[in-house]
Amino acid sequence: MAALSQWRAQWQWPAWGQFFAGNKPAQSASPSVYDGTLITCALALMAIGLVMVMSASIPEAQKNFGNPYHYAIRHGVFLGLALVVAGVVMHVPMYRWQQSNSLLLLIAFVLLFAVLIIGRKVNGSTRWLALGPINIQVAELAKLFFFSYLAGYLVRRHDEVRENVKGFIKPLAVFFVIAFLLVLQPDLGTVIVMLVTTMGMLFLAGAKLWQFAALVMSGVGAVVLLIVFSPYRLRRVTSFWDPWADPFGSGYQLTQSLMAFGRGSWFGEGLGNSIQKLSYLPEAHTDFVIAILAEELGFVGVVGVVMLLAVVVFRGLLIGREALNKERYFEGFFASGIGIWLCFQGVVNIGASAGLLPTKGLTLPLVSYGGSSMVTLSIAIAILVRIDHEMKMASVQALGGRSK
Repeated sequence: MAALSQWRAQWQWPAWGQFFAGNKPAQSASPSVYDGTLITCALALMAIGLVMVMSASIPEAQKNFGNPYHYAIRHGVFLGLALVVAGVVMHVPMYRWQQSNSLLLLIAFVLLFAVLIIGRKVNGSTRWLALGPINIQVAELAKLFFFSYLAGYLVRRHDEVRENVKGFIKPLAVFFVIAFLLVLQPDLGTVIVMLVTTMGMLFLAGAKLWQFAALVMSGVGAVVLLIVFSPYRLRRVTSFWDPWADPFGSGYQLTQSLMAFGRGSWFGEGLGNSIQKLSYLPEAHTDFVIAILAEELGFVGVVGVVMLLAVVVFRGLLIGREALNKERYFEGFFASGIGIWLCFQGVVNIGASAGLLPTKGLTLPLVSYGGSSMVTLSIAIAILVRIDHEMKMASVQALGGRSK
């Protein structure tokens, strides 16, 4: 009974007020100290996403299912599941992630192979494993599991990465195997996000600049070859350069998105008043949800979302830096990788919708419709919160020890 009581006390859920506590370490040994800023901004993005998915998906849901709230209901279920999973992950100590990172990488490989064999094909891409009514996009989990593995590798082989080319190449070999499996789906957008995040984590680990130059040249060359020898990718790039040259063909999606941005002006047309979502802009509630938000809430609404996402990203990077300064290297590399991932994916999504970058089929973190993306990104946020929590509790314990 004593052991059971001790276990329950260790896994006790925090009080709601403590979730939104300030970011300074508590002066007493409180059992729950969490980053209120990070949690608040993440929840705000989720709430905005739920509203915008509901608004953007009504015409398509009515046409496809006869229920205007079909996608909104599913997104609400995904959001609830994501919050439950995130709540569980927040109670998993970080040393468990460090111990399991090789197993997680193996699971990522199994999932990527499985989706190529028994995966569901949608719009010409085989990216989903069907489990009853739920489709799992395994690339989302593969990103998280690979970054966990890479953080663990950088701890185990830190000196080798900094001083030896072999230590730099080993994780890249693992990455290129994953990238090859993703390209077969095909999913070039995820490959690019993983490549940029991998480069950022290796840079933080102290890899030499000439190694980065070689990696950048190799990566850019590989992406160019994939684009040149793939007709649909080449059409995406050429339509990005001049979408108005073929506004009803290859440039159709981007021109409709640009019209949504133009109609929104400063303060938007009002929530629910988008015209582009009326079967003009394809994938309005997924890849181009920011365009509908721009049309309905205007420049001010877009800036609000960008600011919230920027706070989440900077909190992740600051948590990573603090962990590295405190010599918690696994947590530092992992948190930094999550911050880079969220930043680059958000930039690509918004940039593609605004015509600044070629379209890549990436979701806007915590906003776009998609169960796999929402659950995986919620896990990533929970990991950041857990890392910050463990550092604060370590500080509290250190203060308590000195006071005694």
